[in-house]
Amino acid sequence: MAKARVKKRTHLRAQNASATSRSGAASMSKTPKSMVIRVGASQVGSSVTQLVKDVRLMMEPDTAVRLKERKSNRLRDFTVMTGPLGVTHLMLFSKSATGNTNMRLALTPRGPTLHFKVESYSLCRDVERALKRPRGGGQDHKTPPLLVMNNFNSPNATEESKVPKRLESLTTTVFQSLFPPINPQATPLSSIRRVMLLNRELTAGSEEEDSYVLNLRHYAISTKKTGISKRIRRLDPKEVRSREKKKSAVPNLGKLEDAADYLLDPSAAGYTSASETELDTDAEVEIAESTTRKVLTKREMQRMKSGENAKAQKSNGPEVEKRAVKLVELGPRLKLRLIKVEEGLCDGKVMWHDYIQKSDKEINALEKNWDKKKKEKEARRKLQRENVEKKKEEKAKARAAGKGDAEEDNEDEDMGDNDDWLSDDLEDGEEPQDDDDESMEE
Repeated sequence: MAKARVKKRTHLRAQNASATSRSGAASMSKTPKSMVIRVGASQVGSSVTQLVKDVRLMMEPDTAVRLKERKSNRLRDFTVMTGPLGVTHLMLFSKSATGNTNMRLALTPRGPTLHFKVESYSLCRDVERALKRPRGGGQDHKTPPLLVMNNFNSPNATEESKVPKRLESLTTTVFQSLFPPINPQATPLSSIRRVMLLNRELTAGSEEEDSYVLNLRHYAISTKKTGISKRIRRLDPKEVRSREKKKSAVPNLGKLEDAADYLLDPSAAGYTSASETELDTDAEVEIAESTTRKVLTKREMQRMKSGENAKAQKSNGPEVEKRAVKLVELGPRLKLRLIKVEEGLCDGKVMWHDYIQKSDKEINALEKNWDKKKKEKEARRKLQRENVEKKKEEKAKARAAGKGDAEEDNEDEDMGDNDDWLSDDLEDGEEPQDDDDESMEE
């Protein structure tokens, strides 16, 4: 006999569905998201193209990994999509005519933008070739890395220094916002599998720093138990589950007569070799082992409280074990030199420059020029909004009188859409200006 069909109402929402959607949207808005873009498509070369892929892998999981650029794409094509997609950071890699590789780190939607010169870099494949035992990504890229910053704020920096104090604070804030913050009380240790290290080079003994140079490294965090041999560790179920090659995790004991022949090293007179218990590590930490506990009955709970069963109380306490922490480099490596800082999103006033200095008179002239440009831009937008409203009113009157046909309506709609899209374009007869050249002069 066939089973009777049970109807389920799928159009009814749960009572807490709206609250769940709001909480999900709030958590999604708080999570930083990035886009690593290759400006110029294939014109930058194969090495920079591979560097962009490696940086995307490092920024996972909150980044656009399968983003594809074209030669015809411009910066506006990406910035218009940052709002709907919730993108908070843009990392733009480009190559100049002289062969220098540059990186721009911009915050959306209003900036600021940090311009870096990539003085040197190493790809992930180059780092793997240099290591004796390279480590694959595996499940490490499913969680964001832990960000560690060193020497970002120099003790002798002031507002009159070559690198002012406000610039150090701004750079620290921008890099801290790349990844979601970590709560030490709520974040599980198992979710921290990678670390991104940013170290600022400081000259020893100098009172003022002449430049702002950062070294970027990317590591994977691996932990192992200490005090036990490798052979015993291979029989631990937790170590077996953490291995990538499950087939070779458990050794073959079929040819041995006793398990002691495997656990004890015959060449060491029945004892395990001491060299097998030593690990090439940097530090050892004590962590509380997360194991399943027995659910006690009411009588057992009373015995534990009264102190009659001390042994059971000790066995049900948190187990602490020592684990050795080791870092394995994944790549890429980057050496970045901060060149300048802009106020807007890749288009604004230059707030700081490394090798170009302006006098007070030149700064006042630039301020007046920016104020003039801002007023002209607002006037163009106001005029275009008025034109769009005027066309909409004419179209409504034509429809009411019955004189407008379908072709004119489509033409008016296209013109209105174009006006909204090209709100920042120049008017007829106005000569375009090269903002890049002017920003470099600043």
